[in-house]
Amino acid sequence: MYNIELAELVWGKRPNSALSDSVFRRWTQGFVLSQSESTALEQFEGGPCAVIAPVQAYLLKNFLFKSDKPNWRDCADEEHKNLFCLTLSEILETARLNNTTPFCLVMLAKEKSSEEHASISENQPESSQGTEEEQLSALAAEELGSERFHALIQKHTYATAIELKEAIVDQYSTWKNRFGVLLFLYSVILTKGIANIRNEIEDTAEPLIDPVYGHGSQSLINLLLTGYAVLNVWDGDRECSGMKLHGIRNQSTVGFLTLMESLRYCKVGAFLKSPKFPVWILGSETHLTVFFAKEMSLVAPESPWEQARRVFQTYDPEDNGFVPDTMLEDVMKALDLVSDPEYVNIMKNKLDPEGLGIILLGTFLQEFFPEQESAIPDSFTVYHYNGLKQSNHSEKVMYVEGTAVVMGFEDPMVRTDDTPIKRCLQTKWPYIELMWNTDRSPSLN
Repeated sequence: MYNIELAELVWGKRPNSALSDSVFRRWTQGFVLSQSESTALEQFEGGPCAVIAPVQAYLLKNFLFKSDKPNWRDCADEEHKNLFCLTLSEILETARLNNTTPFCLVMLAKEKSSEEHASISENQPESSQGTEEEQLSALAAEELGSERFHALIQKHTYATAIELKEAIVDQYSTWKNRFGVLLFLYSVILTKGIANIRNEIEDTAEPLIDPVYGHGSQSLINLLLTGYAVLNVWDGDRECSGMKLHGIRNQSTVGFLTLMESLRYCKVGAFLKSPKFPVWILGSETHLTVFFAKEMSLVAPESPWEQARRVFQTYDPEDNGFVPDTMLEDVMKALDLVSDPEYVNIMKNKLDPEGLGIILLGTFLQEFFPEQESAIPDSFTVYHYNGLKQSNHSEKVMYVEGTAVVMGFEDPMVRTDDTPIKRCLQTKWPYIELMWNTDRSPSLN
């Protein structure tokens, strides 16, 4: 029965219970490594980036900060296996509701009917049917449609994280085969619990995967990133017209930025913008990619100067570098500065001696936060990952390396480009400049 509930949660209710074969087929791929980059996962068609990109982000975090090897791009098979299995385990542990609920792994059925054995026999030499792993691989190679696939999946439960990790390692070949991405997604969902996910999704009629276009919802992305299938990207819960709308509950391990924020469709909160590690999923209108660096100062706690600049800029959404003097009291209150009317008036006269009616960001920071600056270095190396071959130079899935400079508000603006990736990153670093080591800027699509 859970197979039907699971399919409806992921794909939505269909009038004839039939999922579009083309959409389902786009999601039937394993976690496959790029031929050109030993730590990069390849995405074959549009859609499964909602699972592949979060897994890639966590995987990069582990390669960059948990591996002992200095060259994180040069990875032996055994090391990749260990860190990949650690990554899947970590995401499942994030999704687990509490220490008393079991972990779940979803696998294709091990018991096969005589008809299934006959089907395997027709396509495989007799000598290759010996082991259970080989039989599962053969089954995965069949042209299974959605209905048949959902009839064959089985749930396996594990009480402890140690048991879970052992099982993930044992099933390593399963994650790489044709249904690996879906089997892992279903494992996350059943570990979290179908009912729990439905409680977190605001529109329970909205499936996790769009049944027409095949892209993952924000709820699905948030589930993989944070363990909570909430729809929104702001911090905490909000009240709207008497309804409680759920947001992100705490600081995420890896972050999320979106081009939609630069277009004013949403506002990503600090829990996703400032994660524990300098790895961010970047969202465009249709695709997810990953931006990352080794520089841990990028995710260091804000200095008072950085906090003041960020708060000031929330009152300056057009990035003019100033706010009307009527907003000075609000800015000072937001920063817990003395804000009684008499003192605010004194500050208005001091910060705007010519009576122009505006308060400049630079003048404000120099007055209240002198001799402080950002902890971020002047320049640092950055990388971008896009799992789609056709979106990469020479159609090879490889990391694009570049140099980023986060400039101060007072520095002259040197416009290196005005690309979607830069506009996306400016939602976190308004004065960032990027210089890539390639002829063209990396693609978000």
